[in-house]
Amino acid sequence: MQSSSIARNYADALLTLATKDAGRDSYGAYINGLADVLARDETFKRFLAAPQVSEGKKNEVLGKALDGKAPALFVRFVQKMVSNRRQMLLGEVAEEYHNLLDAQEGRVHARVTVSRAMSDADQAALSAALTKALGKTVVPHVSVNPAILGGVIVRVGDTVMDGSVRRRLGELRVRMGR
Repeated sequence: MQSSSIARNYADALLTLATKDAGRDSYGAYINGLADVLARDETFKRFLAAPQVSEGKKNEVLGKALDGKAPALFVRFVQKMVSNRRQMLLGEVAEEYHNLLDAQEGRVHARVTVSRAMSDADQAALSAALTKALGKTVVPHVSVNPAILGGVIVRVGDTVMDGSVRRRLGELRVRMGR
């Protein structure tokens, strides 16, 4: 089984636990925190990956580190991942967890490119317009690229909506035969 499908299975189990514990968002924060530590802290990464450190010792250390900071159900989930030798998939599990949560809550993420920085009010208006157009709650991730000259480019999954001035000028140039 590929790691992405394994991670998806663990993420699905975590989402089920989080729903039962009424902590979907908090569990997302916990799994993100662990994934961040794994990605950034080389010592932690080597500790979890070390075959000479027993699963019991890893679970003991994780239990002490998370005691009082995360729900016991979450701690047991992470310890089960360690027992199954899947602890190095924490980052992938975190990503899949949020994908599943977004799908269940009807959210999509859009990469939005604009020519200049947008105010918070403009971003809220853009999000509202995209939400209305797509029929799902849209979470925009805005980046600035002055090369588009004006307008906006929106990418949602494989769909690209290009309303940039640069594209419009290119189309006009083609129509004029240049």
